[in-house]
Amino acid sequence: MSMQLTPPDTAASTPLVLNAPESLDIVKVDDAPGMVPVPAERQQEINAQARAFVSEVAAMNPHSPEYTSKIDGINRLAGQQLVSSASTSSRLLERSSTSLASAKKSGSSAQVHVAATLGELRSTVEDLTPNEADLSVGRKILGIIPGGNKLAKYFQKYETAQTQLDKIIKSLMSGQDELLKDNAALAQEKTQLWETMQGLSEYAVFAKALDAATADRIDQMKLAGQVEEANTLDSDVLYPIRQRHQDILTQLAVSVQGYLAIDMIRKNNTELIKGVERARTTTISALRTAVIVAQALANQKMVLDQIDAINTTTNNMILKTSEMLKDQTARIHQQAASSGVSVETLQKAFDNVFQTMDAIDTFRSQANKSMEGTVHALEAGLERARPYLDRVRQQEGN
Repeated sequence: MSMQLTPPDTAASTPLVLNAPESLDIVKVDDAPGMVPVPAERQQEINAQARAFVSEVAAMNPHSPEYTSKIDGINRLAGQQLVSSASTSSRLLERSSTSLASAKKSGSSAQVHVAATLGELRSTVEDLTPNEADLSVGRKILGIIPGGNKLAKYFQKYETAQTQLDKIIKSLMSGQDELLKDNAALAQEKTQLWETMQGLSEYAVFAKALDAATADRIDQMKLAGQVEEANTLDSDVLYPIRQRHQDILTQLAVSVQGYLAIDMIRKNNTELIKGVERARTTTISALRTAVIVAQALANQKMVLDQIDAINTTTNNMILKTSEMLKDQTARIHQQAASSGVSVETLQKAFDNVFQTMDAIDTFRSQANKSMEGTVHALEAGLERARPYLDRVRQQEGN
């Protein structure tokens, strides 16, 4: 993956155009650092700090407290960023659970609120659509308009439902506000995660530079005949550096995946907001237009044959309007239903993380065998040095 992430965009909202969200790619561990690049001048500073650190550690006594403190510092490298990133991952997991509940219509999120309100709107509109009402010819009302009773009942039904329509519109506006607030919270989360990823990326560069500098120093020691010192540096310093480097890269990949997931959720919410706006305006306008057309029929003073001809034309027009309304409502609900977070994609992302963690455990198990040999060698060296130490102590006592 060669793409690079960018900081959160704070630009103004886009025009009302519904777009299908792109699929979310899996972030590999090796690709994560390149997606959050570190400036070249900053990398030079980090590389210099790494070389200075390795030089300082190599010159220390391996048994001194200062040496131990340095090793502990390696094990705590990027600790704050790792904790912050893990917290974000936990919140994303909680949001995924909420999204799953939304898909089952059992949650209390903004998406559930909007979906329920859209369903209520659809039921109300279908109930009030003129072609669904019985507007056929019946008894005369006032001795003038045939079928007047049925028309009057339909318009009375529409007037009665107006209060319910107003309530639905207010509920849709409330749902829009909830989605906007959700997006605002996600934008803040995205900004915080970006700052965390920048820190993790710098620490990844630092760990890589420490690895290279330590390996180079070990080679120099071996060439100079300092085999024991080189082995000590290898086991005490190089191993925790590489272990921490792997941890940082793994968490950085998880953070990048979370960053992309947040962006996807925000885009989906934006599309939901657009769909709600379309339902709130176009659908209601289409219904009112259809009602006005039907009401115009009740006010026409035509002879019976003219009424039949006008009814035929009007019924065709109302039918086309209702078909457009049906198609548009289906597209809006299809968009709302298809905008949830892909659980399969997130599951694959976590599976990759777990596989990486298993690989780390395997590597450490193999390294333990190597370190066991080193420990035995050190113990043998200490046994060989014991007589000399005893002799020196005897000389000091004399």
